[in-house]
Amino acid sequence: MSAPIAVLGSGSWGTALAIQFARAGKSTRLWGRDAGQRAAMRATRVNRRYLPDAPFPAQLRVAESIEDALHDVGDVLIAVPSNAFRSLLAELAPRITQEVRVAWATKGFEHHTGLLPNQVARAVLGEGYTMAVLSGPTFAREVGRGLPTAMVVASADGDFAMRIAEDLASPGFRTYVSTDITGVEIGGAVKNVIAVGAGLSDGLGFGANMRIALITRGLAEMTHLGVRLGARERTFMGLTGLGDLVLTCTDDQSRNRRCGLALARGLSAEAAMREIGQVVEGYLAAQVLREVTQRLQLDLPVCESICRILFDGADAGDVLRDLMAQPPQAEFE
Repeated sequence: MSAPIAVLGSGSWGTALAIQFARAGKSTRLWGRDAGQRAAMRATRVNRRYLPDAPFPAQLRVAESIEDALHDVGDVLIAVPSNAFRSLLAELAPRITQEVRVAWATKGFEHHTGLLPNQVARAVLGEGYTMAVLSGPTFAREVGRGLPTAMVVASADGDFAMRIAEDLASPGFRTYVSTDITGVEIGGAVKNVIAVGAGLSDGLGFGANMRIALITRGLAEMTHLGVRLGARERTFMGLTGLGDLVLTCTDDQSRNRRCGLALARGLSAEAAMREIGQVVEGYLAAQVLREVTQRLQLDLPVCESICRILFDGADAGDVLRDLMAQPPQAEFE
C-alpha cells in the first residue's frame, strides 16, 4: 500500500482536493490551522464552512496536528493562499526530509517579492526536493461534489507528475501532466486579474463582446509575459491558460469575477473582499503583476487598466472605454 498524502490547508480548495484524493482511493490526511475547525470536521465528516455539500470519503482523515498529518507520508500537498505559502513552507521545512515530495495548489505571485510559488518553494526548502504544481479550470465546490473536472499536474520530474495525476484520477476526474511549471503558474496568477476586469465589465453592462475581448486580449498578455519568463507558448492554450481564464472570467463561482461585479456596484476593493469573505487572489496578484511587468518593460494594457481601477482610483467605466479606444494595431506581433 502506498504512503498517505498530507493536504495542508483546509479551505475550500484544500478540502476539495483532499476529498478527490480519497475518492480516488488514496489514503489522505487533511490539516488546517484552525483547531476548532479540525475538531468540527472530525465530528461531522464535512467542512461545513466551505464545502457543506461534500461529505468526506472513508479514506480521508482529519489530522490532529501538523505532525500527525506528516507522519510517514510520501507526498505533501499545500493548498493555501499565496500570502500564506511561504510561512507554511517554513513550518514544513524542519518536519520533512527530501524523501518527501512536495506539491502545491497555490496560485499567484508572492506579494512582496514578485516570485512565483515554485521560486518561493525553492528559496525556502532548497533545491533537493521533488516538486509539482496542480492547476487548471476547477471550482472547489464542483470538485467536492464529484462533478466532471480536468486539471494539470506540472513538475520537472515527469514520474512525480504522473504519480500525482494517477492518485487524483477517478471516473469523472481527468488529469494531465506537464513539465512547464512556470507557464502553469503564470496562467494561474494572471487569469485572476483578468477575471476581476471581466466582472467589472459585466457589472457595468458593457456586454458579451467586451467580455470576450478582455478574455482574448488578456490571454495574449498572459502568453506574452509567460514566454518572456521562460514558459512555453503552447501551455497558455491549454487547461491552465485558456481553460482556467475562461472559467474564472465567466462563472460567478469565481471570487475574482464577483469582486469585479461588486466594484461595479460602487463598493471599494476592501468592501468587496469583505462581502466575498475569502481571499480574492486577483486583487493580491494585480499589484505584483504591475511591478513585474514594469520591471520587464512589458506593455500589458488590459492588466494595467485593471490596476488603474484597483489602485489609482480611476473610474472603471472611463478606463474600460479608454482601453477600447486605442488606435488600430496588428493582433499578433
